[in-house]
Amino acid sequence: MAFDGTAPRRRGAEFLGLEFSQLDLDAATDAVTARASLDLPFVYVATPNVDHMVGLSEEPARRPLYERAWLLLNDSRILGRLARHVGMYLPVATGADLAERLFDSVIDPREPITIIGGDAEVIASLKRRYGLTNVRWHNPPMGLKQNPQAIVEAAAFAATQPSRFTLLCVGAPQQEMIAYAIAQRGDAGGVGLCVGAAADYLSGKTTRAPVWMRRAGLEWFYRLISEPRRLGKRYLVDGLRIFSLFAAWRQSASAPDAGPGFSSTASFAA
Repeated sequence: MAFDGTAPRRRGAEFLGLEFSQLDLDAATDAVTARASLDLPFVYVATPNVDHMVGLSEEPARRPLYERAWLLLNDSRILGRLARHVGMYLPVATGADLAERLFDSVIDPREPITIIGGDAEVIASLKRRYGLTNVRWHNPPMGLKQNPQAIVEAAAFAATQPSRFTLLCVGAPQQEMIAYAIAQRGDAGGVGLCVGAAADYLSGKTTRAPVWMRRAGLEWFYRLISEPRRLGKRYLVDGLRIFSLFAAWRQSASAPDAGPGFSSTASFAA
């Protein structure tokens, strides 16, 4: 189900304290394409997954980054399955899939496109694969989260590069911080896409899990066995916290004195 790109942020379902837009990949692609084709102020799309939700629980100050997003898409089949336990429809529309769909069927190779993040090899590979002729690329320094000036500079770069699409590929919460800063400027246009490792996947630098593993909700396992030293703690320690967070949220959601949006699990039905 698509909706008009001129509309304000779509009201969705509240899950684990965030209001998701409840769009599948087709609807999200339609919405982003419609909005990007109009001469309207900059908006951005955030794609929370389990890692994002755990990080948000540890750093509640991140919340405005997600609340300011125009679309909040579910990037995790695990979140989708947990949502079904409370009768909620939370379709999956991953950032990587959305970026791939746009490159394959929406983005004209000759139009300008802005990319924040990645390295020279990734950008060169993207250009070759999709025949891109007008890429505006900014490679911010490491440690963005603790570098407000670098966030400001990345936002300024994006704002001064008129593009329908700005890909933010520096991981969470850095990419959302930059997107938020761009939106706060008030002088940018187009749609920002907080899509993490999408550029690495689309360029061929990183091999993505086979489709059957993605559909089975096992993409995390593929990534784990591909990079066990880097991702072991994320998936085997930190990621498991999502189940305790879900249990606590579910208990709060069914409590008699819960606030708006948490009155009962019945309110989560699609």
